[in-house]
Amino acid sequence: MRALVQPQFGDPARVLSVQEVPDPEPGPGQALVRVLLSPIHNHDLWTVRGSYGFKPEMPARAGTEAVGVVEALGEGVEHLAVGQRVATGGSFGAWAELIVAPAAGLVPVPDGIGDEAACQLVSMPFSAIALLDLLDLSEGDWIVQNAANGAVGRLVAQLAAARGVHVLGLVRRSAGVEELREQGIERVVATDDDGWRDRVRDVVGDSSVVAGVDSVGGSAAGDVVSLLADDGVLVVFGAMASPTLEIGSGDVIFKQVTIKGFWGSRVFAAMSREKRAALMGELVSGIGSGALTLPVEEVFGLDEIADAARASAEPGRRGKVLLRP
Repeated sequence: MRALVQPQFGDPARVLSVQEVPDPEPGPGQALVRVLLSPIHNHDLWTVRGSYGFKPEMPARAGTEAVGVVEALGEGVEHLAVGQRVATGGSFGAWAELIVAPAAGLVPVPDGIGDEAACQLVSMPFSAIALLDLLDLSEGDWIVQNAANGAVGRLVAQLAAARGVHVLGLVRRSAGVEELREQGIERVVATDDDGWRDRVRDVVGDSSVVAGVDSVGGSAAGDVVSLLADDGVLVVFGAMASPTLEIGSGDVIFKQVTIKGFWGSRVFAAMSREKRAALMGELVSGIGSGALTLPVEEVFGLDEIADAARASAEPGRRGKVLLRP
């Protein structure tokens, strides 16, 4: 079969190439899945560069999420059927024609959800809803997040609205405000203007912002913390701009702000089966109703990985870049 392989860590546009590798075989408790579509996530590209928390041995495959069709089942798998469409969010090596995945982690995809949405179903949406669940917010609460026009930022805004939670979104350029408005996401402020804090006050008023989500790092993390109320919580989700947080010590000391990290792999592993099922049901319902959208920017073939990686890093992108084997 064909799969993307890297011989060393580096720029995804340079080190990834299509190679012929042996077809995998499912073992006990596993399923063989023929991949239909797979998204490119930031953490996938960070893994290729060697800058993520997970560092595979070289040579290595790439990609983690996909939608596909079950081709074969290993011993003991009874809840899936050959020909069934499934999604997976934790199958390393997903940028390939075939993958083997633990059957227990595969999510059956309802007929009403198309492949482009289904291939994004697990990783980013589930991270977004698990993040909201972790914050334990109540209806009427306010939170602030940067990278509001990123995949997770859009999802958090949509999922929070469905739960009655108010979200203030921060973006780094004014064009991002209109992009989100076109998607029905309001309460967004661009920080590329000196008066952005005044606009924040116009949006939030006298309400307390109880939690913040930072996906950027650097001084952007400090901007989020500066907007939090006393005893607020900052959750660090990513570091798109900088691996270092620039946060004023006064905000932490005098507001008694709590700072914690969010890594989906750790959070998901600790989550009960019942909780995972409930949150996944909420996601499927939201996608089916149209309240939750998973837009796509462009679809590339595996042999177009260099162009796909560059497109994924393009500023102003409004949807995911996908790979089709």
